[in-house]
Amino acid sequence: MNALLNKKAFLVTPPAAIVNNASLTCNVIDTLGYTDLEIIVLLGATDIALTTLKVQESDTAASSTALTGGADITGTRFGTDANDTGSTSTAPSATDDNKLFSFKIDLRGRKRYLLPVVTVGNGSSGAFVTVLALLSRPSDGPRTAADSGYSQRMLV
Repeated sequence: MNALLNKKAFLVTPPAAIVNNASLTCNVIDTLGYTDLEIIVLLGATDIALTTLKVQESDTAASSTALTGGADITGTRFGTDANDTGSTSTAPSATDDNKLFSFKIDLRGRKRYLLPVVTVGNGSSGAFVTVLALLSRPSDGPRTAADSGYSQRMLV
């Protein structure tokens, strides 16, 4: 099978109105059947830092937007844990307009459900934020555009 087709996209937080002094509503990611996950946080215009950017996990999803007993995944807490260079990561700041932040997670040994936690600080207007998840290395690859999380796809 074409490796380009062995991924599933999942919209965790769709593009929406600007968020200020609040947490984003994120959809729970069901990782069943996949061994790799990349979560991409896309910042638009922002005038304030994110106060929280991390990923939690649980064996149970309480709803489509909440986990039962979610626990932080060590290594995903921006501003606390080390980044891929070994330096302490920094939380996205008020000057990080139009930048991407990424979590690359090996799902082997992880709990089934993951949930990004994103909180925007209290600024003059806040921040535009979208979150996308890309699941890959499936045990049984998605066959159609819809199975892959898309309305339509083009393959060249």
